[in-house]
Amino acid sequence: MASLNYSGLDTMLHMTSAGATIADIDRHLAKAKNMGIRNILALRGDRLEDGNPSDFEYATMLVKHIRKKYGDYFVIGVAGYPSGHPEANSYEEDLKYLKEKIDAGADFIITQLFFKPEVFLKFVNDCREIGIRVPIIPGVMPIQSYDSLRHIVKLSKLEVPQEIVEIVEPLKHNDEAIQNYGIYQACEMIKAMFQSGVAPGVHFYTLNREVATMSIIKQLGLWNCQPQRPLPWKVVPSFRRCQEEIRPIFWSTRPNAYIHRTSHWDDFPNGRWGSSESPAFGDLRDYYLFYLKSKSTKEELLEMWGHSVDSYQDVWDVFYHYLMGLPNKNGVKITKIPWNDEELCPETAVISERLACLNKRGILTINSQPNVNGVDSTDPVHGWGTQGGYIYKKAYLEFFVSGRRMQNLKHILTQYSQINYHIINKNGRFNFTNAHRQCPIAVTWGVFPGREIIQPTVVDPESFLVWKDEAFGLWTEQWAKLYPEGSKSRQIIESIANNYYLVNLVDNDFPKETVLWEVLDKLLSCDDGNHEEDYESTDESLSCSSVSDEVDSQLQKLSV
Repeated sequence: MASLNYSGLDTMLHMTSAGATIADIDRHLAKAKNMGIRNILALRGDRLEDGNPSDFEYATMLVKHIRKKYGDYFVIGVAGYPSGHPEANSYEEDLKYLKEKIDAGADFIITQLFFKPEVFLKFVNDCREIGIRVPIIPGVMPIQSYDSLRHIVKLSKLEVPQEIVEIVEPLKHNDEAIQNYGIYQACEMIKAMFQSGVAPGVHFYTLNREVATMSIIKQLGLWNCQPQRPLPWKVVPSFRRCQEEIRPIFWSTRPNAYIHRTSHWDDFPNGRWGSSESPAFGDLRDYYLFYLKSKSTKEELLEMWGHSVDSYQDVWDVFYHYLMGLPNKNGVKITKIPWNDEELCPETAVISERLACLNKRGILTINSQPNVNGVDSTDPVHGWGTQGGYIYKKAYLEFFVSGRRMQNLKHILTQYSQINYHIINKNGRFNFTNAHRQCPIAVTWGVFPGREIIQPTVVDPESFLVWKDEAFGLWTEQWAKLYPEGSKSRQIIESIANNYYLVNLVDNDFPKETVLWEVLDKLLSCDDGNHEEDYESTDESLSCSSVSDEVDSQLQKLSV
């Protein structure tokens, strides 16, 4: 489920029937469907040594059962043996059994490993001659070490061609040399099969060692470093989410959190965001146990965010160094903050210096996007969707700000009718917005040939009420709890969580240069040097120009 929903990888369940009852298989199939898995490799597997009878003596019976119970819901693959199954009386008999699996409803074949392309090409030709018409995908195992080769050959009962033995045998104590040969040999096999026009693709037996496979894919020119994104956020290949086309922008830097909180949904919006007053997001009470925790260790986070927090400025500096990609005062690069699971995305990097200036002075940004007016859909920074389209975005900023600044911000915003805003505190008692609470605002959309306009991200006031619990909770769960209870460090972080306000701003006038920077510059100019309990700064007078000077100074130090 994790690889499908959180890593965005299409997933195939390997299911063996040896020793399994009908109830066992039905339970596994139901669980797979519930998780959104639609691909199954149906195998008999090794017979159990205890000799207990199985409800499925052969893989053919398993395929028939899946088809009978689920119809065309699952895509079913089966195994093929280019050299014949070791238990079959003959190669021809094994082909007959393979034909039975296809007739039972299998959709494609993945072959057992082999060492010469001619073996695969002959196997495909023999399959076609007896009426097998489904795709046949060659299974390739790169030779990675002498011992692993011997082990696999023993299990599969295959014979290694003499010319390969003569090359590998003298290298048996040099794993690096054998791996290099294995990469070369696999590349040559795959090239021959692709050039024949017979192989529709390739299946790698990686043995959980990805280096050789990655090298082969790159050498074959199949490695796509910058694949075109179908949508501006990570797409999940689960069938339950296959029609999903729209999400609230608040989770754009925490996509796994959004996926987890909506994992129980049966339907996902695919044209417009619903106007429900109560979006059915997962309950945050259970959620704390899972996705408010960081994937990094406590020591890693302390190295980045500080073993102690002595002032509010220390907190602001963490945001600043994260945005600028600079090491902190201990020489450690900050690669994440609680609201951003990864390093900066390319579109944030476009405005990172402006954001850093704000954060250095206590406007703590956690989400943003620049405005864009009709850039090409293939643009490496802002592009998504199919070729020939145009992308549009409204400028968006989301940040934490102190109570005093929040009051000043409210006054400033009355001067800008083109800005929609939403300001809220931790407990939600202060909830101030000029947006219609049941009318989401589209902030990203694309225009493509032959399609309706796609609006993949929105600012939804009702969803913001759900997000704010998560946003404020991250201060405590990921940051404050790194420090002992009652410590000054913990008190400072908890003070921000309890007293700051969460703000989002949308500049609707996207064709023009955004005024959001102007608004926040005015906010900073309102500072009179007084420091309240809800925020403090050791360098409140620092200007944006002095921030740039500091960046230049630190970069010069790094280059020495």
